[in-house]
Amino acid sequence: MNINSQPLKGFRDFYPEQMAFQNWFYSQIRRVSESFGFQEYEGPTLETLDLYAAKSGEELVKKQAFTLQDKSGKTLALRPEMTPTLARMIAQKENSLVFPVKWYTYGRRFRYEQPQKGRGREFFQWDLDILGSNSFVADAEVITIAATLYQKLGLSPTEVVIKINDREYLKQKFNLLGIKDELFLPLLKIIDKKSKVTAQVFLEMLKETGLSETLIDKIIQLLGDKNGFRDSEWLSGIIEIINKTGLGEYIEFDPSTVRGLDYYTRTVFEGWAVQGQFRSIWGGGRYDNLTQQVGGKSQISGVGFAMGDMVMSEILLSANKYPSLNPINTKILVTVFSPELFDKSLELSTQLRRAGGEVELYLDSRTKLEKQLKYANAKDIPFVAILGPEEVEKNIVKIKDMKSGEQKQLNIKEIVTLVNNSPLQVPLP
Repeated sequence: MNINSQPLKGFRDFYPEQMAFQNWFYSQIRRVSESFGFQEYEGPTLETLDLYAAKSGEELVKKQAFTLQDKSGKTLALRPEMTPTLARMIAQKENSLVFPVKWYTYGRRFRYEQPQKGRGREFFQWDLDILGSNSFVADAEVITIAATLYQKLGLSPTEVVIKINDREYLKQKFNLLGIKDELFLPLLKIIDKKSKVTAQVFLEMLKETGLSETLIDKIIQLLGDKNGFRDSEWLSGIIEIINKTGLGEYIEFDPSTVRGLDYYTRTVFEGWAVQGQFRSIWGGGRYDNLTQQVGGKSQISGVGFAMGDMVMSEILLSANKYPSLNPINTKILVTVFSPELFDKSLELSTQLRRAGGEVELYLDSRTKLEKQLKYANAKDIPFVAILGPEEVEKNIVKIKDMKSGEQKQLNIKEIVTLVNNSPLQVPLP
């Protein structure tokens, strides 16, 4: 039986080098999230399809969800997004939670879409949400958090931008133009495709709604008005707060940003690469009705975003900001001088681990020391501990710096102190 050695289309293998990036990216996300007072949570990978069916939009559910049936015949889905799960969890515990809830998570998502650069069928995603606040200050904070991550990753406003809009602002503008409310959602679906099609195709899509050429011209003018936010107290308040944080250069008002998911009710925002080499790289917005839709007794408003790892890694690569990471965490290799001294090396490695060090013990006691040193070099392990007969007799250990070649003779206590003081431990970037 021939088994394909490649992963499924759109799925990835994570070798230590790729896991080093995942761990680094997660560490940045965790630091930024928790610096704003957010708590980490997690939910099931499998949910009933019904949870997504009424909440996530027809395209995501019917075309992109990975579905299966359990033994009872119930249709399940691998989670394509996290917000419905979050809303369900909040609704389940709404009487015992302290609001506003500020939560974040980072985990796997699954979508059956065409794999391309920066997008796959299985990916990691950062979700961050505030629930229980009706103030635009919450919207400003989650946008500020995304901009803060940009800053932490070394991405400048010349490389990435956050486009923001308010669906309610558009609705009010459409009402002033005399456009009926029943056309609002269909128009949002069309506007959401504006960046994905040519200007001519977009114009033809607008004509299919039956609107007059005059109204279509006014809609196009409205979508091009970059100063329209000044007519909105809500949008002006958000932008003012972000400007006060010093991160205002990362944001811009874009009335054609509407987001495709059905549950967004007001503020919407998306991350974009300034050079436009990708579609929107992440997105989010305000959703005011979702908890009741999943069984909650009261309406709890929410605002948040989701950001995937694949496109962010591509952004970092294209901006020459991808981190240089060593997947080897080992700081000391304890060599084995001879089979007779294996127990001494084992004892040393155990002591160093208990002291908090990342320590590897060489496994083959019959291997020559020279080969063990080459092994440390090949794995980029910075220090080697050598414990030969002379060192055992004097109750010391020879520590070799593999980069400089410098050697020091230390006793066990000095090495333990060295580990406790962490000079051998490389801090996270």
